[in-house]
Amino acid sequence: MESSVVMKKGIPGSTLKIIAITTMFIDHIGAVIFERILTANGFYLINMNDAQSFSDFMDKNGTVFILDTVFRLIGRLGFPIFCFLLIEGFLHTRNVWKYAFRLFLFAIVSEVPFDLAFRSSMFSIGYQNVFFTLLMGLLAITLIQMAEKKLSANKVLQYLLIVPITVVFMLIAGFLRCDYGSMGVLTIVIMYLFRKSRIWEMAGGCAVLTCMSLSEITAFIALIPVYKYNGERGLNLKYIFYAFYPVHLLLLYLITHFLGIADAFKIFF
Repeated sequence: MESSVVMKKGIPGSTLKIIAITTMFIDHIGAVIFERILTANGFYLINMNDAQSFSDFMDKNGTVFILDTVFRLIGRLGFPIFCFLLIEGFLHTRNVWKYAFRLFLFAIVSEVPFDLAFRSSMFSIGYQNVFFTLLMGLLAITLIQMAEKKLSANKVLQYLLIVPITVVFMLIAGFLRCDYGSMGVLTIVIMYLFRKSRIWEMAGGCAVLTCMSLSEITAFIALIPVYKYNGERGLNLKYIFYAFYPVHLLLLYLITHFLGIADAFKIFF
């Protein structure tokens, strides 16, 4: 007997989530482990004007340096996919405030693992995790959507309100020093505004990120899996998706502790 269920071509949302957390994990291996190794071995003490010193360092640490560079470039795919999934979740959620509370809750839960991983400290006010960035972006597009609905007959006023709403949440993210900062919020807003075309949505977001840093240019590769997205949820990975973030950061920090380099970043803070 043939099944009556017809699967759409392409990939479901759960596959996008797996791609996002995998590329993020690869990125964080570089940022948390490889960059600690380079720091512990004196990378930031090198006089870059002294070619011989740099050459000597690379002779001993070149493999780690190259791996770090490659892993960080792969990791650039993660954030724009997270932003795309955030917008998809926003457009389909029944209660945006529950969605926002969930982001806030995991932002709080993730902060200690994040600070340990990136600041070698249990508490640091100088850098906040990406859940705070996603939360600021979600609140911004929520207010923009409200303006769109309330002012549906006045497109000019709609567009005029988008700017101050976006700027306010960009300033908050910048003040809090969230991961990706104000440009992360702008990325989410731009992607939301171009949401009717996935290609333009992703291209717009990746362009903003690349303006922030040229190292983000590999983010454009994320257009491929998002283009293949078939609009279906797929496997229910919601809480695994959220929990992975603090768990993997704590795991990476514990690895650096085992390697004896956990405190390498303390020279900066």
